[in-house]
Parts: sequence; C-alpha cells; structure tokens
Amino acid sequence: MSARTLVVQLCQNESLNFVLSNRIPRRVATRLVGWFSAIEQPLIRNLSIAIWRFFSDLDLSDAKKTHFTSLRDCFIRELKEGARPIDHDPNTLVAPCDGIVGACGRIVGGELLQMKGSAYPLEELLGDRTLAEFYRDGCYVTLRLTAGMYHRFHAPYDCRIEQVTHIWGDTWNLNPAALARIEKVFCRNERVVIRTRLAAGDQLVTLVPVAAILVAGIRLRFADLVLDARKSTDLPNDARFRKGEEMGWFEHGSTIIMLAPRGGMLCETVQTGTTLRMGEALMRLPWIS
Repeated sequence: MSARTLVVQLCQNESLNFVLSNRIPRRVATRLVGWFSAIEQPLIRNLSIAIWRFFSDLDLSDAKKTHFTSLRDCFIRELKEGARPIDHDPNTLVAPCDGIVGACGRIVGGELLQMKGSAYPLEELLGDRTLAEFYRDGCYVTLRLTAGMYHRFHAPYDCRIEQVTHIWGDTWNLNPAALARIEKVFCRNERVVIRTRLAAGDQLVTLVPVAAILVAGIRLRFADLVLDARKSTDLPNDARFRKGEEMGWFEHGSTIIMLAPRGGMLCETVQTGTTLRMGEALMRLPWIS
C-alpha cells in the first residue's frame, strides 16, 4: 500500500473524520473555511484545489469551465451543457442533485429514518405541524452529497415555489458516522424548507437542503435571503422552474431531503446506498396520470 493510499484511507475513516470535524468549534471553523475558500490568490487557490483532489474523488471533467478563481469557485462549479441528462417522463420526479441515498421509504407515524434503527420526527425537521401532517403516509428520500460531488441543486419537476423557510441551526457533519452518533441531527442543523407546487397535478413537494460543517452556505437563485441570520425566516415566493432547472447551491457537501405526499412512490432503482445523479428518475407520481 502506497503512503498516499494510507493517508487518504485514514482521512476518509468515518470515525476519525467525525472526531476531527465535530469536536471543534463548528461555527468558528465554518466561518474560517468560508473566508479562506473565497481567497483568489493563485498560489493559495492552486494548492487548496490540489489538496482537495488528493483527499477526495473530485472529478472536474464535466465542469463548465476549467479555470477557477478560488477554491469556492471550484466547489460551486457549474456543469457543461448536457452533463446531466434529465428524465422527461411526465410521471416522474427527478433527483434534484447528485447524491448517495442515505435513507428512503414511507413516512410512518410522522417519522423518517435518519439511518437504520434511528428515526426523527418530520415536524421537528420542518418546524411546521400542518406541513408535517400533510406528508403523513407519503414518501421521502435523503440524498447525501460528498465533498467531491457537484454541489448545485435543481427542480425535480416543473413547479412554482410557494414558500421558503430558513431555520437557523448547528453545523454538525452529516456523514454516516455523525448520523450514527448524533440523535435527530437533521433537525439540529441549519436548513431551508422549500415548498414547491407542481405544475401538473397541483401537488405539494418539499425540498429540505441541510447545511453541514465548514462553508455550510445554502444559496438560492430565486430568493434574497440572509441565510446566516440567527433566526428563522419565512419568505413567500412565486418563482417558477422547469424540471432540471437550477434552484441553488451548497457551499459545502451536505444533504437534501425530498418529501412527496401520499401516492408518491420511489422508483425501483432508488435504494439505500445507491448513488444518483441530478436528473435521474427518483419518484413516480400516479396522481398525474
């Protein structure tokens, strides 16, 4: 085993990663890395991206541009035209982002699985009892983005944004080691609840991007929100999107939880541990046909 392989394996060890990333002042570290990642000095930029590539599965072959002004610029990169084909089946919701399926299935008794054997209440995630009750017996999928993945997220269907709610919170790491150790971690972290009304069938589908440690930024193309304010913010909205159109981006690897009401069904290919790309079939919508 080469020295490089050994170092990479040690750094990717989930338990070690959990200790290093969560036993530090998370907000301070997050602000510091956010500042550092935006530095446009060429030497710092080149060294930062090189280190990132060394320790992750970063692939820039599908990036829209090949020159980046900073580490942050590389991290939130756009894709080449056609790099993510969109499934245009009218009865299908597509994956809003690249990600690994962490948990998925039916919403039972108002609870979702964080991981096998550990559940959390939907009402705490959404901060809204009425909205949580609407999704009772519906279905959900949790998509975890790793550091090397494409970090923009897109509309799962032709839709209209009905409301955006920013919920202030912590910045715990969201890797499997953290999910196994931190109870209800999605309900603790900073997140944005995006309520979308589908153009077909008039059904309400909700996306919940959840921030994580380090840069932790969630940016929305359609809303001028101060997402680092230390309070929750509600913003009615009327932005409209076509299926696959970009809605926003993460400034660090994180998670999106997608909720569909009763009648929605996960596609057969969607199982825990599956890696999906934005635009691939995710859920079926029988109430549209």
